[in-house]
Parts: sequence; structure tokens; C-alpha cells
Amino acid sequence: MMPVPRRRYKKVHMEWPKIYPVRQLVHQPEISDPASAVREEILQSRLRHRLRPGSRVAVAVGSRGISQISVLVRSVVATLQELGYRPFIVAAMGSHGGATAEGQRQILASYGITESALGVPVQTDMAVVELGKNSWGEPVYWDRNAYQADGVVAIGRVKLHTDFSGPYQSGLVKMLVIGLGKREGAATHHQYGVRGLRDMIPESAKVVLARTHFVLGLACIENARDKLAVIRAVEPEDLLAVEPQLLQLARDYMARIPFAQLDLLVVGELGKNYSGTGMDVHVLGRQMVEGEPDELRPRITRICVLDLAPESHGNATGVGLADLTTAKVLAKMDAQVSHVNSLTSCFLLRSKIPIDLPTDRECIATGLKTCWQPRIEKVRMALIPNTLELGLLWVSQALAEEAKGRHDLELIGEPRPMPFDQAGNLLQEELFPDSWRARRNQTLRL
Repeated sequence: MMPVPRRRYKKVHMEWPKIYPVRQLVHQPEISDPASAVREEILQSRLRHRLRPGSRVAVAVGSRGISQISVLVRSVVATLQELGYRPFIVAAMGSHGGATAEGQRQILASYGITESALGVPVQTDMAVVELGKNSWGEPVYWDRNAYQADGVVAIGRVKLHTDFSGPYQSGLVKMLVIGLGKREGAATHHQYGVRGLRDMIPESAKVVLARTHFVLGLACIENARDKLAVIRAVEPEDLLAVEPQLLQLARDYMARIPFAQLDLLVVGELGKNYSGTGMDVHVLGRQMVEGEPDELRPRITRICVLDLAPESHGNATGVGLADLTTAKVLAKMDAQVSHVNSLTSCFLLRSKIPIDLPTDRECIATGLKTCWQPRIEKVRMALIPNTLELGLLWVSQALAEEAKGRHDLELIGEPRPMPFDQAGNLLQEELFPDSWRARRNQTLRL
């Protein structure tokens, strides 16, 4: 076999735009004490009427990076123990973590959810039981450990889904069907594409509600600052009626890029901790689902993504939403984990590998050169740390001028050149000192 020649890129020499810091002025609720809010919701629920003291209660936890998830889980465990129950953790994350027990255990551990931290067992077995058939004639699967428990309490974030629209998107309903359905449940629904998610999940949820010991859901909604805004206990008999109302609230609170059109968007990191698709399609304005119209906003000509978050455990699902990326993203990508997730989901278009460049600097330069706006003073460019944390953006001159006339945006500093180190890496922590990435790296330095 002939060796593959190393690619050589001609260095891009160009004029670089200066960038301006812009803050979004968002006024939304925020829960100051999530642990107390969780306890109060559980105590005010009908849980004590459903379970006897001494009952074994499975606490279902997923793989999404919910704000302060470890605080929420600790409070759930402590409150259940206060009520005289025997809680334990079960993984509710479908095929994530490479669809292996160890992979899912590692994901939970990365959120601080371990047996040593909580003092209760953590079960990540992939074994399932078949509950029966849904109205489509398809089997409905459920985590065996959860099925054998006396009761199941699920903690889930309600938000818009990245693959489809409907009354039930990302939330407790999907978590009960796909998350606790493990790999088999995920594959059953994803094999039908959008229809399997939008239309069949609610039908499978009816089977779950009728044939399991699901006793309470704790629905979480985050605001545009990635902070907890709502924690709501949802009774099983109310779930199908209440979740669409919570979804509308989540839609109102979600973070967005505050411009209708961009020539270039630079995303610092992608990862499953930020979105199920690595980068939230509702932020990018790109859904990229086979055979479905792409009607999202904003309209962005070119997207660069520079790095893969370590919390994603090598899962680079969604990297194909970008047009350009870096060699380090591909080096950090675990092909097995990424492929299992993508193939189980049956959404393949968004996982195609984009053109990769050796450094952040060359990636951004190539984005500028190919974004269809050759005049630097007119280019509409924004830099964000990820698609979850959008309170602070850095923007080009054209967008800064637009921001000056907006009541929802504030210019908070002077323009500056884009900062790169000697290796050509964008100094993201310098631009976004309060971002997830900056906090992570600060912890590592300590």
C-alpha cells in the first residue's frame, strides 16, 4: 500500500479584523439554591404516597451537561434517604459512552457522580428488559436495574431537540424512552429517522408509564446564561400534559446568537457536554438532517470549530456541522465512540469530517478567506466559546456597529487583535475567562 503523503498547506497571509467584546443583556430567572429547590419539589410531590419506607429507588441520570448536575443528584439522593428510601444511580443515556457500561460510568464520573462521592451504588449495566410493544408494533426496552427497582426518579433537562420539532423533544419523555432504553431503545426509534423520534417516542412513553415503577420526574430548565432557571417535580400521570408547557418555557429561555446573518462563526469547542450534537443546531442555524428542510436561523455562511471538549470523551458527533476544523479536533476524536453514537442515531450527515487545518490561526484565516465577504471592514464574524455559553461574544467591526444600536446588546470594552500563542492556538481562556473551558483549565492548573 502506498503511504499517504502529508498534506502541506500554503500559509494564508491576510489582514486580520479586530474583535470587540459584546455582552447580551438578558433578564431571566435563576435559582440561587438548586439543592434546596430539589428537596422542596420532592417533599411537595406525591412520592411518599407511592412508595413505602425502605423502597429501593433508582435515580436515572443522563449524559447531558446539566448545570450543577452533581448538586442536583446529591440533593435527590439525600432527600430520598431522608424519606427512608434506599436510592441508587442508573445511567440513562442510550448509546452514549460507546454503548458500554464502562464508557457510561466514565461519563457520570466526569460529572462527579460516583459511588465514593454519593455513598450509593452506581449502576451502568447495559442490560434491558422488553416491556411490550408500542402502537407501532415495535418493542419498548427499559434498563433492567431500573425495572427491578421499587421506584424510579428521573432527572432531566427540558430543551429543544437538535434533530426534530414536536411537543416532546429533549426532556423527561425522551429520557424514559431513549435514555433508559439503552442502546436497544435508541436504535429502535432512530431507525425511523425523524418520525421515530417525533412520533414514536410519545407512543413508547405510554408503555413505559403503564408498565414500570416510574414515580417522579425532576424537570430542569436552564436560562440563556447556562444557569438553572426552573426545577419542577412532574408526576407520572401529568408528564405527557406538562412537558410541552415546559418545552415552551425552555424555548423562551434558550441562548441564541443575537444576529440574523453571519459570514463567519468561530466556535471554540464542541462536545456532548454542550449539546447532543456537539454544537446546538438551534444556535448554528443548521439542522443538516437528511431529507428535511433546513429552516433554522441565523444564516451563517462559514463555521469553524477549533477544539473538542475532554468531557465529550472523544465523541465528536456533530463535527460535520462545521465547514472547517483543526487537526487537534480529529486527533482527539475517538472514532469508535463517535461512530457508535452516529450510527445508532441514523443521522449521518452531521458527522462527516470537515476540512481540517493544522492550527486555529489557519482554520480561522481559511474561514475568513472563504466566507464570501472579501472586505475585512464589512465581514460579519463572531467568536463564541461553545454553543451553550453565549452571554459574551467577540465580534468584528460590522457587528459591533450593529450592536451599538441594540437595547439587548452592550459593547463592554475596546477592540483588540485576535490573540494567538506561538503555536497558532487561539487563547480562548483570555477571551472567555468565565467559560466552561476556562474553569476546567483553571482547575487543572490548581
